[in-house]
Amino acid sequence: MKALITGASSGIGASMAKYFNDLKIDLILVARNKEKLNELIKDFQVDVKVIILDLKNLDKVKELYVLTKNDNIDILINNAGFGLFGEFQETDLNKELEMIDVNIKALHLLTKLYLKDMVKRNSGYILNIASAAGFGPGPLMATYYATKSYVLNLTEAINYELKKNNSNVSVSILCPGPVKTNFNNVANVNFKGQGLGSNYVAKFAIDKMFLKKTVIIPGFSIKLITFLRRFAPRNLILKFTYNFQSKKKS
Repeated sequence: MKALITGASSGIGASMAKYFNDLKIDLILVARNKEKLNELIKDFQVDVKVIILDLKNLDKVKELYVLTKNDNIDILINNAGFGLFGEFQETDLNKELEMIDVNIKALHLLTKLYLKDMVKRNSGYILNIASAAGFGPGPLMATYYATKSYVLNLTEAINYELKKNNSNVSVSILCPGPVKTNFNNVANVNFKGQGLGSNYVAKFAIDKMFLKKTVIIPGFSIKLITFLRRFAPRNLILKFTYNFQSKKKS
């Protein structure tokens, strides 16, 4: 088997690459940081192809597919993404548009292109990395929450279509709460309390992906919060989320 991972140089992406190496699954790793990728793979035993690419450039995203379409990708992990903290009227517009390009457009494009090939072969897995943020609105990280909501709804809809067509292809989505990664520094936030380890989240997600679970939520507390918010009034969710987010300010 062969897996392609975007955003593979650190965090969940890097942890997934390590776990796939343990599973003896060959890899195509995509990220902007060549040094980090080379450091990551120096002790890997599987075949690894490294591609240095910025997913903010959608033409480059299309090039990525052209470069790898003949590799018969069995697993696509859309992990690349980032967040931004602050009130909407104050946050940087260019950063937000870049976030939409990476978190939504690049993911949408890669999912579409590789899914078509997988459906033709009637085999394959796609795992889109979102967040528990995708389950509702997120004051103080409004754009990030909105991008993850898009990914959540898109993934669920695609996987339902596949099931109705009795396809062997599976599309799953990972929705973790706080994870110990470099996300905090990029988003300019400071999570209070302990997040889950990226190695645990990566293994949990991949194991569930192979079981063809659609929505994957690691951690009991996040599962409980996600369940309870179904019954909460919208205004209460907004108030809770705002208060929670305000504690993250660096």
